[in-house]
Amino acid sequence: MPPETLAALYDAHAPGLYRFLLSLTASEQDTRDLLQELFIRLARRAGPVPHDPQAYLFRSARNAFVDLVKHSARRRALMESFGHEQEGHHFPDTETEISSDPTLAVAHALAALPEEQRAVVHLKIWENLTFARIAEILGIPANTAASRYRYAMDRLRLTLKNTACPHAP
Repeated sequence: MPPETLAALYDAHAPGLYRFLLSLTASEQDTRDLLQELFIRLARRAGPVPHDPQAYLFRSARNAFVDLVKHSARRRALMESFGHEQEGHHFPDTETEISSDPTLAVAHALAALPEEQRAVVHLKIWENLTFARIAEILGIPANTAASRYRYAMDRLRLTLKNTACPHAP
């Protein structure tokens, strides 16, 4: 791929891909690594630019995240089998710590969503994409994208309500 084409794709899509990957990984380091790997693969790609670069890049980013999760799970299992503990991203787990900061409560609630729902929520809210476009990117039907979004919003609403008033009836 010509360097100028790669640079144009990077300029047009890297910020959105970074936000998307960060919402999935909750790790800036993993996000940077995945984004770099994504564009290295694109640079090595023979042939023309994909017909729909945005869909191709977001789908590739999600696939890279899934590969990272699989690799991390294998590594974690191996480490545990040798009796080692693996350090991970810290999410606060005390009600006081979470409920005292609304931003932290929202971040915690988003992180608790299943990956499929979290991906749809991110693409809908932060990338301002339609359900039809999200469906193209994730390779799912538009109705599935819409229902994942609805289930995620219901779950977030309930989680945040319980965080704000954990002892309410």
